[in-house]
Amino acid sequence: MSNPAHIGTKLTAAEPGWFANTDVIIIGSGVAGLTAAMQARTSGYKVILVTKAHVDDGSTRWAQGGIAAALDPNDSTDEHWRDTIVAGAGLCDSAAARVLVVEGPNAIRRLISRGAKFDKTESGAIALTREGGHHRDRIAHAGGDATGAEISRALVDAVANDPEIELIENALVLDLLQDEYGAAQGVTLHVMGQGMHDGVGAVLAPVVILATGGVGQVFAQSTNPKVATGDGIALALRAGATLADLEFIQFHPTVLYLGSQAMGQQPLISEAVRGEGAFLVDDFGNHIMDGVHPMADLAPRDIVSIAIMKLMIEKNLSHVWLDARKIGDNWQERFPTIFNLLLGYGIDPRSDLIPVAPAQHYHSGGIRTDLYGRTSIPGLFACGEVACTGVHGANRLASNSLLEGLVFAERIGALLALGLPERKPYVPNVGSEVLLSDELRKSIQNSMTRNVGVLRSAKSTNTAIDDLALLNVSSSGLLPNTKNWETSNLHTVATAISLAASTREETRGSHWREDFPEANDSWLKRVLIKSDSNGKLSVSYEPVPQVPDTKEVL
Repeated sequence: MSNPAHIGTKLTAAEPGWFANTDVIIIGSGVAGLTAAMQARTSGYKVILVTKAHVDDGSTRWAQGGIAAALDPNDSTDEHWRDTIVAGAGLCDSAAARVLVVEGPNAIRRLISRGAKFDKTESGAIALTREGGHHRDRIAHAGGDATGAEISRALVDAVANDPEIELIENALVLDLLQDEYGAAQGVTLHVMGQGMHDGVGAVLAPVVILATGGVGQVFAQSTNPKVATGDGIALALRAGATLADLEFIQFHPTVLYLGSQAMGQQPLISEAVRGEGAFLVDDFGNHIMDGVHPMADLAPRDIVSIAIMKLMIEKNLSHVWLDARKIGDNWQERFPTIFNLLLGYGIDPRSDLIPVAPAQHYHSGGIRTDLYGRTSIPGLFACGEVACTGVHGANRLASNSLLEGLVFAERIGALLALGLPERKPYVPNVGSEVLLSDELRKSIQNSMTRNVGVLRSAKSTNTAIDDLALLNVSSSGLLPNTKNWETSNLHTVATAISLAASTREETRGSHWREDFPEANDSWLKRVLIKSDSNGKLSVSYEPVPQVPDTKEVL
């Protein structure tokens, strides 16, 4: 059996059959990737934007609730910062959170200038609502519950209107190209379909920006789209970049329950529905969140998810219920997308209870970056869900994700405006290759859901590590293709997540250990994961400076 914490250092693939040159290559076309592309163009750089499917197929367009910012005159960046810090359960990077909330309002205004249209009040102001963990109405939304789709539309249109941004769709990024000093000098990728870029090729650039989104397909049930296979994190780990906070995976408490056999992307019932007065109940109509938290149904997501899971285990339930009947006829106007979705499943939320259960939703960890998106590898940047800026800490505050992608993509652009790194020849990677069969995907997903889901323990996380090690058998006769490359990436990411979850021996935020049910101040530190040149994973720690009590600060 291979080392339980061991990965390959490159994917098995043909040598590049074509080459392209640019100034900046961006992988991913959600809010972070598209914003990074626009910002790079403001400095006059040539940009190639690569996306795995169609340009609008990422996680951004699925975001229902909205984007958070202190836009109301009665709100303040201090209050938004406080709510972010509290939700992060002691592990937020205070400086990163401050950047997020201070730069957020103007970043949204620039987004509006690029064509995004948010819902308005009768007076013409941006309409704001509230979600879990927020003490103010500060969630801007579009189309009621189609905020991500509107943001994606506006940014896709802006990118399409710039002839200096070359878009490569249906392309899976494979590995990072690095020079003799380890700096990024481009990527290898595989483009599906016909044309001059068919097959494996390489795009050479002294700046590589990863904006590949989340890791949802590591689990059997997720709200993430099917393209969310952790490709950016896997690439970065193979290249030697430092990862952080991988154990903090947010499970959304209200995902539509479609039965025990449902796999892949599951429909999300936005937290904004609870913001409009919906509440969780058991089979007998008892309010689940009463007495659990002062904010009841609007408590941070980890608290709500854990409360639901505890009840489901105690009562042997497959799901609980969301009672949103009080929204009544306002359903069609406020949440038209969710309303029509539910009707399609035979549920009328005006009169019926909605069956819900927690499912994987968001990854607070990722590739460790500084306040300008720089990773531990020179020339390699990351933004959006693939990155760990430290903003979210142990638990993301609702609707801070779109804002994080927007703000930190802009900051990468501001840094690049000062000049690009030096362009140098890349050195071929002669490390160990990996290629796993897509037939292993369900085994990976089932083990991760069973052992590294909402409830964890030393036994369960070590079982996952052992399960993954047994699956880590690369086949020399296996055909390199997108499904097999994706499964290899899922295995790499799952191994790193399991190692991080096994390491943190406490319960904090979205990481709940049954064998260590309390938070422990000795764990007020960031768990870092890194691979050496042989693919062996190691763990180290980064202290998290503690801010004073938020009541004293404000």
